[in-house]
Amino acid sequence: MSIKHQFRRSFASIAAAAAASDFPSLSSSTRTYYLNYPRLLSACKHLNHLLQIHAQIIVSGFNHHPSITHLINLYSFFHKCDLARSVFDSTPDPPRILWNSMIRAYTRSKQHNEALEMYCCMVEKGLEPDKYTFTFVLKACTGSLKLQQGILIHEEIARRELECDPFIGTGLVDMYSKMGDLKSARVVFDNMPEKDVVAWNAMIAGLSQSEDPCEAVDFFRSMQLVGVEPSSASLLNLFPGICKLSNIELCRSIHGYVFRRDFGSAVSNGLIDLYSKCGDVDVARKVFDQMAGRDDVSWGTMMAGYAHNGCFVEVMELFDNMKLGNIKINKVSAVSGFLAAAELRDLEKGKEIHDCAVQQMIDSDVLVATPLMVMYAKCGKTEKAKQLFWGLRGRDLVAWSAIIAALVQTGYPEEALSLFRDMQNKNLKPNRVTLKSILPACAELSLLKLGKSIHCFTIKADMDSDLPTRTALVSMYAKCGFFTAALTIFSRMSSRDIVTWNALINGYTQIGDPYNAIEMFYKLRFSAVNPDSGTMVGVVPACALLNDLDQGIWIHGLIVKLGFESDCHVKNALIDMYAKCGSFPSAEFLFNKTNFTKDEVSWNIIIAAYMQNGLAKEAISAFHQMRLENFHPNSVTFVSVLPAAAYLAALRKGMAFHACIIRMGFLSNTLVGNSLIDMYSKCGQLDYSEKFFNEMGHKDTVSWNAMLSGYAVHGHVDRTIGLFSLMQESQVQIDSVSFISVLSACRHAGLVEEGRRIFHSMSDKYHIRPDLEHYACMVDLLGRAGLFDETWDFIKGMPLEPDAGLWGALLGSCRMHSNVKLAEVALDRLVKLEPRNPAHFVVLSSIYAQSGRWADAGKARSKMNDLGLKKTPGCSWVELKNKVHAFRAGDKSHPQLESMHSLWNTLLEKMEKMGYVPDRSCVLQNVEEEDKEVFLYSHSERLAITFALLNTQPESTIQIVKNLRVCTDCHTTTKFISKITRRRIIVRDATRFHHFEDGICSCNDYW
Repeated sequence: MSIKHQFRRSFASIAAAAAASDFPSLSSSTRTYYLNYPRLLSACKHLNHLLQIHAQIIVSGFNHHPSITHLINLYSFFHKCDLARSVFDSTPDPPRILWNSMIRAYTRSKQHNEALEMYCCMVEKGLEPDKYTFTFVLKACTGSLKLQQGILIHEEIARRELECDPFIGTGLVDMYSKMGDLKSARVVFDNMPEKDVVAWNAMIAGLSQSEDPCEAVDFFRSMQLVGVEPSSASLLNLFPGICKLSNIELCRSIHGYVFRRDFGSAVSNGLIDLYSKCGDVDVARKVFDQMAGRDDVSWGTMMAGYAHNGCFVEVMELFDNMKLGNIKINKVSAVSGFLAAAELRDLEKGKEIHDCAVQQMIDSDVLVATPLMVMYAKCGKTEKAKQLFWGLRGRDLVAWSAIIAALVQTGYPEEALSLFRDMQNKNLKPNRVTLKSILPACAELSLLKLGKSIHCFTIKADMDSDLPTRTALVSMYAKCGFFTAALTIFSRMSSRDIVTWNALINGYTQIGDPYNAIEMFYKLRFSAVNPDSGTMVGVVPACALLNDLDQGIWIHGLIVKLGFESDCHVKNALIDMYAKCGSFPSAEFLFNKTNFTKDEVSWNIIIAAYMQNGLAKEAISAFHQMRLENFHPNSVTFVSVLPAAAYLAALRKGMAFHACIIRMGFLSNTLVGNSLIDMYSKCGQLDYSEKFFNEMGHKDTVSWNAMLSGYAVHGHVDRTIGLFSLMQESQVQIDSVSFISVLSACRHAGLVEEGRRIFHSMSDKYHIRPDLEHYACMVDLLGRAGLFDETWDFIKGMPLEPDAGLWGALLGSCRMHSNVKLAEVALDRLVKLEPRNPAHFVVLSSIYAQSGRWADAGKARSKMNDLGLKKTPGCSWVELKNKVHAFRAGDKSHPQLESMHSLWNTLLEKMEKMGYVPDRSCVLQNVEEEDKEVFLYSHSERLAITFALLNTQPESTIQIVKNLRVCTDCHTTTKFISKITRRRIIVRDATRFHHFEDGICSCNDYW
């Protein structure tokens, strides 16, 4: 065999090291040093010393085969196979013992393919393998999982009649067992004339990994019956089989066996792992606490046990105790710590564990680096995670699969798909785990075509037959709404577990098909599979979609019966269901139960529930309570709480949330960005919305729609239409919501022709079918313009049955033009659709009053009273010094009321001199004319404006929010006040914004 250049360089460097070292020279008797080399090699404990001895051997020209063998073995021990190989290659005509040493060196360093190549080369050279050769080569076959080559070697062993050798026989049993050929392993085992404990252990190890691990337990009993005393390795090989059985009674039996004997810490650590994997982590902790000589392996095993059972807080507590006890972190404890930090989203603790891993120099190991980057990804630091990933040497499929799965789970499916493509570009073939990780990304992005391609790949690669892959495919197709394929795969599955059923139930719920979700749930109940907590998380939201409180209560009862009520995810689903089904007190009760262990999702749900029930102040209070209880808000939290600030027009609160979003790193999140645009717009700060929109890195259709809506509600019709045109030019996907905003802008500005053109373009150009909300916009647009004949024809020609929103738009237009006849028609329809809504009677009463038909106005109000309905009282509020001050019409309880009345009288006097005449038609009661003026003067927005004038700096902008439409007289009054006080006054009423400045309103008196 030729000597390679790198090996020559290796020897040159070793010789140089010898020249520079203070190792004794050969001035003494050469023979004495020759005799000393074997003794020196045997005493060698450090690589540097070995290199120095090797250098002296080279310089001396010493060529003694036993010492050369010793050198190879020592380099193998120090995992320096390249240097071992250089020694081997420098030896002319190496004997069999050197070949064996080299094969053993490669096997010891897990370079199994190189070991097999050495064996083949040895045979080609004509050297006869001996029993030691076969012992080492069988280990190489086992390590490289090359069964066919192992069978060929077995044939050579049989030809030489070496099967009876206990070492070779044990090696064969081990090889066949680890490669799953238990039948061949058993044949070899039974033919062995003498079976020592190592042979029994090899057989137990193989059976423990088999489909029937009970055989491993039987073997463990049998070895004792034939007089073979089990060793520590026997128990450690048996434990995986017991774990697969999850038999806690068997755990206790084995524990008793161990307790009566002294097996040392390795078996105690195995017991901790055994109990943990069988679900009894409390007993595992007792074993841990009672251990006399706990080492870093014990701590790591206990941490892994807690992590396996989802006890992540306990993992962190153990890590803290390790630090206090100056116990070094190992790979297992680091991996468990990263897993816990990831699940708890505890970035600071994750960084602390990272620092410890760096100190122990284990952070670059792929086994540690993989959960490390997953931790950063799950804690929202995706760039850091990707940086670690690309810096990771020896990236294997596990690392690729882990980072892809983490990115999908943390809401970055696009990034996951990008990495998946990079992986393919590097000619790495995905395995089952990779495919199961990437399929959810296809589902999240509704990339059905890509999902189908991956499905085809699994079929071609014969990876579609196992249960987890098929379940992932069912889930992907279900989430993409392609239930034909999902149900086809589901029906062809020979066995289904609860995860498969849940994939379909959750899929139906997520696409908004509660009927099929409930039907699938009932089919599950009649099958042999029992529902789990994940089933309930899927079926409870279906009740919310159906608004079926009774069904939800029944399923809640079933949850209690099955023992799932304590599950946090189930409790969250129940809170959400009760809130959405109109039983908010039940939702609040469940949330506030003392035994409920909340998570971030729980807080997000209750914040959203408060908003759904119009309790914006309570939503903001819940957010602050969440922070006080040390929960970290996530992007969903801010998406839920920002609408509360928007509803109250609480700008300071909204800006505080914005600052928090920046600090927590959510500013780049598109959903959060969209909520900020909406919040600033509804708080009257359209310029802030515009600035944020322009600076957004990634805009989706919702971003554009939020900005369109902002322009529309502020009455900027030119900007709305301009942005809509830019959307088309930028090839942004326009949806039905985009058209609602543009049509709303047209109706606010009275642009009838433009509105008609845009409405018709929906179906003609964009092939979007108008829904009832679009038709209502057109009815409002035409009705406001007084085109009632065209409006009526438009309604009669609709392909859809008009709803309350559309008839309400017509009724509002009738009020604007005092069209009593059509208003009565509209009310007749509204009473049938919404018999309990008092607003419709109030509008009709207003129209009668405007027309002087006081008797009919009184009848409308009497009918409303007879039905037990009450008019929603006018309410206005203003935010001053981070506090919201609310006022109701006719409010006489405010402590500054006297000062407010005094200011109002002063303003009224100035207004009258400027030509103000009260519009008494805005008072619906049939009272004396002077009394009507008193009613007008106590409207809620006037109280809010006078309060704000008293409590703000001169020339500062005043912003008022009103829950109802601003009446004509209040609108006129606010124009006068803006001119007198030289203040900019912004009023947000139920339909739009009014910007008053120097006596002019932005709506141009058209609202």
